[in-house]
Amino acid sequence: MTMRDCLPAPSSPRRRDDLIAFNEQEYGLRLLGLDVPDAAALREAENRRAELLADLDFFAACGCHGTKLDINHLSPGCRICVDGGWSCLFINGRCNGGCFYCPAPQNEIGSPGANGLEFTEPQRYVRYLERFGFSGASISGGEPLLTPERTLAFVAAIKKRFGQALHLWLYSNGILADYDTLAALADAGLDEMRFDIGATAYRLDAARRAAALMPTVTVEIPAIPEEEERLKSLLPQLRDAGVKHLNLHQLRLTPHNYERLQPRGYRWLHGEKVTSLDSELTALSVLRHSLVERIGVPVNYCSFPYKYRFQGRAARRRCAAFLREPTETLTDNGFLRSLSLLDAAARLDALVARWRHSAKPEHLFKRDSGERLRLHPDLLTDCTDGDAGGLTSASLRVEYRVAYQRQRVSGRLAFREVALADDDSVFIEEERATVAFTLDAARTRQFAEMFLQAKTPPPAPDDDRLWADMLDFERPRRGLQEYF
Repeated sequence: MTMRDCLPAPSSPRRRDDLIAFNEQEYGLRLLGLDVPDAAALREAENRRAELLADLDFFAACGCHGTKLDINHLSPGCRICVDGGWSCLFINGRCNGGCFYCPAPQNEIGSPGANGLEFTEPQRYVRYLERFGFSGASISGGEPLLTPERTLAFVAAIKKRFGQALHLWLYSNGILADYDTLAALADAGLDEMRFDIGATAYRLDAARRAAALMPTVTVEIPAIPEEEERLKSLLPQLRDAGVKHLNLHQLRLTPHNYERLQPRGYRWLHGEKVTSLDSELTALSVLRHSLVERIGVPVNYCSFPYKYRFQGRAARRRCAAFLREPTETLTDNGFLRSLSLLDAAARLDALVARWRHSAKPEHLFKRDSGERLRLHPDLLTDCTDGDAGGLTSASLRVEYRVAYQRQRVSGRLAFREVALADDDSVFIEEERATVAFTLDAARTRQFAEMFLQAKTPPPAPDDDRLWADMLDFERPRRGLQEYF
């Protein structure tokens, strides 16, 4: 993929209005207090981003549908995240950093948890990692070093069970990262430390200590617009301190940090969430500086669209694998897709008889009572490739479902119990992701060509609202955030 893949496809006015309405539900009148650029300023920002990306085209590579760059030299943990094999355990909920950009309250120790599940003892989390096939895990907070005994117990248990088969890293602001603490973590097998040096006025003493003890040290911070020149000048110091990677995030507005971010003069964008335009341009500028000057510290811009789209996709795909029925398939975006032909019962019975006569595998179709026939996409593709017997009068019903992990069942949704041990389980629940789509014969052929066979791309959003609505369930959106 080239840097051009980072540029988002033009969105429809309807999508822009939907995103603004969504953000208005979260912030209400407080949105009026934000600096949202006008059309002229956005065009100027788009040109600036395009210039930065054009410069990067000679040095960098993007991935994840153009939402992450540079992917040439990601840290081991980031590579696992990209592959969808990462679990993040929040070991506690209290932090001693007080960073102005923190997205959530950090004032209670609480219990360790991940993906909506509680893990009060390390062995349960180890069993969870094993059962769900994770190849990497991280320990975050809060601040993990505020509960050192708890944190060390989890690190030791995870590495004792998996060794080098699972990459384990820990996030910290570094305030409590003295030599003895870091040495204990290293002795327990911790593979990587990640420091948010924004909490310590960009000091590198903790990172330097960790680099002498552990294989990988990463600095992971938001790209603060007013710190752009400081970040550029800091790169050689990171390299000399033994830091192997710099991860830059895009600043995101939340109801918690609104009061601290709003007065700082940043420009904001409407998207899946409200994010900082200037933060993205800062991250791209620092990345370009690092590569052009050949400083030797790989920079990873972890954009909010990457986090929102691809980390969510990985969680959906992992859970859906436990619920998928033989006639269902998993879309590229992690939703369970179910197809049903709707027609007169006699015609559906005749179609089933022909499939059986031609020895189609029985698990690829399921005859429901009445005027509905569930089928695997392979059979629909057979029909659209020439056998129109099942499509001349039939319509196609397309449904998407999403799966979630739960500590206990809600009692409202279909679920599957997944055993971690003889007396311990977690639950996967499913719910409908959207209203069902019903397609006539012509649109059924279009659907097969676009989403099952990839023969043709979907029409532009303004051309056909139906395909635009279905696209988000079929594939992650491409590119960085739109500048509306």
